[in-house]
Amino acid sequence: MHVCIVVSQWHKDITDALLEGVFMTFEKIEVDDFSMEVINVPGSFELPLGAQLAINTYSPDAVICLGCIIRGETTHFHYISKSVSDGIMELNIKHNIPVVFGVLTTDTVKQAKQRSGGKQGNKGADAAITALEMIELRNKVKQAHAQKS
Repeated sequence: MHVCIVVSQWHKDITDALLEGVFMTFEKIEVDDFSMEVINVPGSFELPLGAQLAINTYSPDAVICLGCIIRGETTHFHYISKSVSDGIMELNIKHNIPVVFGVLTTDTVKQAKQRSGGKQGNKGADAAITALEMIELRNKVKQAHAQKS
């Protein structure tokens, strides 16, 4: 199994904590023949392109996108959040592989910290579990189809 993780460097302390959640989850779940690539991008807006480059370069079984978008005083939050979520969704459909949305969209830095290893858990860990579940689902569907053919 090969997984690529694309990580925004904006709010790096938070995205590093999300990445640590991914690492810890993969470490707990011992998977044979497992490899991982980590790709850094400047901000969350760049996550979809980073994910597409990962798909085209590494042909992974899944891509996990990690980022953090915190609401400010302008409408910038809405444009970035929608663009990132739409871009990640399009990649799922276009490439037919799991591209996991591990992007925090919070009102405050405090909320982001709570969701990246604080009271609300670590959404990076959740993204890793989602990637594994979707890889398993994809493999089951492929097997079922192969058996029918």
